[in-house]
Amino acid sequence: MDTTPLTRTELVRLSSDLRLACMRISRRVRFESDRELTPSQFSVLARLEQAPLTNRELADIERVSAPSMIRTTSGLVTDGYVARSDDPKDRRQVILSLTPEGRRALGRIRRHRDEWMLTRFEHLSEDELAVLSRAREVLAKVASE
Repeated sequence: MDTTPLTRTELVRLSSDLRLACMRISRRVRFESDRELTPSQFSVLARLEQAPLTNRELADIERVSAPSMIRTTSGLVTDGYVARSDDPKDRRQVILSLTPEGRRALGRIRRHRDEWMLTRFEHLSEDELAVLSRAREVLAKVASE
């Protein structure tokens, strides 16, 4: 394996190429592996899986307007994925939490996404899979910084 340091130009090109590839994979896995929920609905359910939140907290986390978040969560409540309850500290606020159906939906969607990725990996060579296996740790490191 060549261990010659990359030039600045090569590093810029590599970072751009990897960013674009990661974005394409992310977009495709979100949109092609699931038809049950929109990506924004899935994101809200995943946030609520961690802890109950208010619409304002969700809007801040997801970086959307409060009215937009209320529309999203209202649909999730109607569909039975999210439950509303009064905030014991502030009766003007509503606490949103994941229902059992919401948890099952998250599980189904995650399984579909994993299966979608698996079908792509099944067509790769052993060498390509080895590269991805090594890259997994490096990409996780980059994502956590």
